[in-house]
Amino acid sequence: MGTAKQTYQFKTEVQQLLKLIINSLYSNQDIFLRELISNASDAIDRLRFKAQTDPDILDGDGEFKIKITVDSDNRTIEIADNGTGMTHDEIMENIGTIAKSGTTAFLEVLEKSKKESAFTPELIGQFGVGFYSAFIVADEVTLITRAAGSDTAVKWWSQGDGEYAIEDTEKEGRGTTVILKLREKEEGEKDFAEEWTIRDIIKRHSDFISYPIVMDVEREEPVLDAEGKPVKEDQILDQDGKPIGPEKNKTIRVTKEETLNSMKAIWARDKKDISDQEYNEFYKHISHDWEDPMERLHFKMEGTTEYSALLYIPSQAPFDLFNVDRKHGVNLYSKRVFIMEDCKELIPEYMRFVKGVVDASDLNLNVSREILQQDRLVRNIRKNMLKKLFDLLSKMEDETYDKFYDAFGQVLKEGVHTDFDNREKISHLIRYKTTRSEDKWVSLKTYVENMKADQKEIYYITGDNLSALLNSPHLEKLKEKEYEVLLMTDPVDEWVTQSLPEYEGKPFKSAEKGDLDLDDVDEKKKDEYNSLFEFIKSELEENVKEVKPSTRLKHSVSCLSGNAQDMSAYMEKILQSSGQSPEKAKRILELNMEHPALTQFKTLFEKDQEDSRLKDYSHLIYDMAVISEGGKIDDPADFSKRVGELMADAMAQPE
Repeated sequence: MGTAKQTYQFKTEVQQLLKLIINSLYSNQDIFLRELISNASDAIDRLRFKAQTDPDILDGDGEFKIKITVDSDNRTIEIADNGTGMTHDEIMENIGTIAKSGTTAFLEVLEKSKKESAFTPELIGQFGVGFYSAFIVADEVTLITRAAGSDTAVKWWSQGDGEYAIEDTEKEGRGTTVILKLREKEEGEKDFAEEWTIRDIIKRHSDFISYPIVMDVEREEPVLDAEGKPVKEDQILDQDGKPIGPEKNKTIRVTKEETLNSMKAIWARDKKDISDQEYNEFYKHISHDWEDPMERLHFKMEGTTEYSALLYIPSQAPFDLFNVDRKHGVNLYSKRVFIMEDCKELIPEYMRFVKGVVDASDLNLNVSREILQQDRLVRNIRKNMLKKLFDLLSKMEDETYDKFYDAFGQVLKEGVHTDFDNREKISHLIRYKTTRSEDKWVSLKTYVENMKADQKEIYYITGDNLSALLNSPHLEKLKEKEYEVLLMTDPVDEWVTQSLPEYEGKPFKSAEKGDLDLDDVDEKKKDEYNSLFEFIKSELEENVKEVKPSTRLKHSVSCLSGNAQDMSAYMEKILQSSGQSPEKAKRILELNMEHPALTQFKTLFEKDQEDSRLKDYSHLIYDMAVISEGGKIDDPADFSKRVGELMADAMAQPE
């Protein structure tokens, strides 16, 4: 039984998006056609992929194409494909909502934009919602689609006014047709109801699409006789019967289907014959990004292993870069025949930001993911591609690489932990802010070159806030000695330090774990404080395993540290935020014997060990250590009460 017409409201964020598209993107009108053609091409790709294992799904129609129909009288454009099509449920899932998991992220960016003028095509492309670009030029958009293998078609339409309607309908053959009712052309705008305008856009933006983009075109053609020769028109004669007019061919107006794109696989062409614009347009097609890429890599391998690769590094990170369901950006072809999208076997997870195409002529067209995992050719391609990508990254200009690292550094660092074979290469590429360079990335190579003559280790500290790390009490003595410290603010850095014990012979050393051995402890003074330290430990026995003099502190009274093998405070925080409940580890409370507060504490303790304030001061010193490393104290109200009483006490003392 068919589904009757039903009307729905767009979700709030889609209504906001449509308003912004309609009002803000007139200077980028051409993009609507590029996006809709790319969607059609993707739909055919998906069907061809399914047909590798289910050839019956083609139902005898294997001649793929994308057809454009322009009606200048009624001001409509149709973009039709014979790809995989969509079911009713797929339309409901994909249209009217924003790219699945992207809704929250989209709204966050939208909130930051505030003004409509700040909203750009790049933002739409970043969130995978190119379909809505149709409303740049259209007052009404209709979509009629029939999924491959289905007998039922579905119609969707909207005027971009906050509502859309959907109902079952009839359609001959599978695929999707998008019909745009063009708004009236304003002065200075292109007329998208004109054939030459459509031709121009397709030539500039979609020439490389691997399926024919066709259009019915009316032309005057000569009439041919039985021998294939043009039939001549009767000549015009004068009154004496002599010819006075030129000899002309008889013509007839015919309609023919004309292919508008060259369909040349750009990756198979010679680099010198490809313009920057062609490269960039192909990137936008495969990525649905509306910005030009940051870098590209185009190469061919010949010999025992033959393949072509065209890879791109985007100029910005997509919103779903850390989404576990996100698809990789590399598509696999064999002899220009699409085999597989999202080919994880070709590129490791830590390079998932790379987009592009690999065409391996010797691959089996019916290859499965299981076969790919074992395929020697694929492993060889992966190895060579990684080498080329490492070379590309290592040769980037500093300014460009800084932009790359801002966008993708956190992902690249995953490779230190997951790719043992390439760990050293990745270590040369990773960067950090430091105590000497909080505004600029520093490589490990540069760090080692700048080490003090007496410095034997690479010092680092981990946490989620750069400012807090920069001012951490753990770094006070290191700063005094002018030792540079790496400020590691990404969760992945905890795994980097586990997997990368040293760099160029210099071991890594946490500033908050183990003995730093920066200065010798004054043993005589330590003996004087032993009794106080034992008292404090007894008061804090649930939280600390040891109280000892600090060789880290210069200005602060206390900090918390761990043994070299202990979990860092940041790692504990990461595990807790991911839903895990690691057993809370007792820390070492380090105290600065040179601090006036500790000197006064010692005097009070020696005067009266029964003084009730001693317990309060012990907990205050511990809470201050927790706060200084960005942690959360167990009882903020109690901390506030103790600080208030301490202030009242101090202010009550006579001057």
